[in-house]
Amino acid sequence: MSRWPRVIVHADMDAFFAAIEQLDHPELRGKPILVAHDGPRSVVTTASYEARPYGVGSAMPLAVAKRKCPRALVVEPRFERYREVSRAVMEAFLRFSPKLEPLSLDEAFLDLTEQAPRFGSPRALGTAIKEAVREATGGLTVSVGISTSKFVAKVASDFRKPDGLTVVPGHRVEAFLDPLPIRKLWGVGPKAESKLLALGLRTIGDVARARAELLRQALGRYAEIVRLRARGIDPRPVQPRGERKSLSAEATLEVDVVGAAAIRPHLLRSAEKVSQRLRRSGYRARGVRVKLKTADFRVLSRQARLAGPTDEGAVIARAACELLDQFELRAPIRLVGVGTFGLSRSGGQLELFGVGGDDDPPAPPPPTSPPA
Repeated sequence: MSRWPRVIVHADMDAFFAAIEQLDHPELRGKPILVAHDGPRSVVTTASYEARPYGVGSAMPLAVAKRKCPRALVVEPRFERYREVSRAVMEAFLRFSPKLEPLSLDEAFLDLTEQAPRFGSPRALGTAIKEAVREATGGLTVSVGISTSKFVAKVASDFRKPDGLTVVPGHRVEAFLDPLPIRKLWGVGPKAESKLLALGLRTIGDVARARAELLRQALGRYAEIVRLRARGIDPRPVQPRGERKSLSAEATLEVDVVGAAAIRPHLLRSAEKVSQRLRRSGYRARGVRVKLKTADFRVLSRQARLAGPTDEGAVIARAACELLDQFELRAPIRLVGVGTFGLSRSGGQLELFGVGGDDDPPAPPPPTSPPA
């Protein structure tokens, strides 16, 4: 391992929200569960591994998931609890290296190039990380991938889920990636996958060997990035998360609403939630943004700067209502959100992760990924 140019670890918690519910509620263990708000427009946040053989997965409409798995139990999400456990997980990771790049509440990259030699072998390193997470959380499992780049480490962590450990040294990268389906390429979404399949490309190896001009037909300016990743070339460093730039709260409504008067109560609730998150995270905001999504999924937004930094709910709510008056509100609205930006420290403690919305905490996309 000391001869590796880099030792990059991707650690991904197994069915994180569902696993926490089963940890906290023993009666749920071994049963198919869906973590979701139980409403007509809800989507599945996480499905337990007992539910997944039925074809249920994250982001699936809850109504569809219930039809696929009628025995599934719907559990209301508890994001405060998930953030609490996430903090324990990230603190366990930080004991191995300060070079930690969280991607979401339940996964992160670590650069362990300097620390790796003292573990003796990659497998011993991965085992130590898994044991640290199990101890920190009271029994949760994490799948770990170890390789020489972020992309390959991420693919490796998914290879033997759940509770997996996969090591891919540099000289095995091409052999490891070659037979995998192209959907495993980080940044290739359903639309890009369809285009590549139409060109006769089925595996990552096919993409790695494809002519550059052929890939450009399908992927445009992102073709070279994807081709390099298909060859296991990903020089991006692990980037520790810096200070937050924004905090928001949004909610998908049970029933569409029309007009400012009907939207305003939802707007005020979101303003209060985001102000609470600001105070809890130790931030004040210099700007407010209102986000609306129409019934046909068009996103509308307005934003404005404040007179000075604040974490007061009344100030944020007043600014949000003033922004609401700037919209032409003829279409039915299905989502209402309030965001804050231009954050600065107010002397409080930093929350490791903030939640961007009420339905599902967002996972930041990789910075150079092509569109789906």
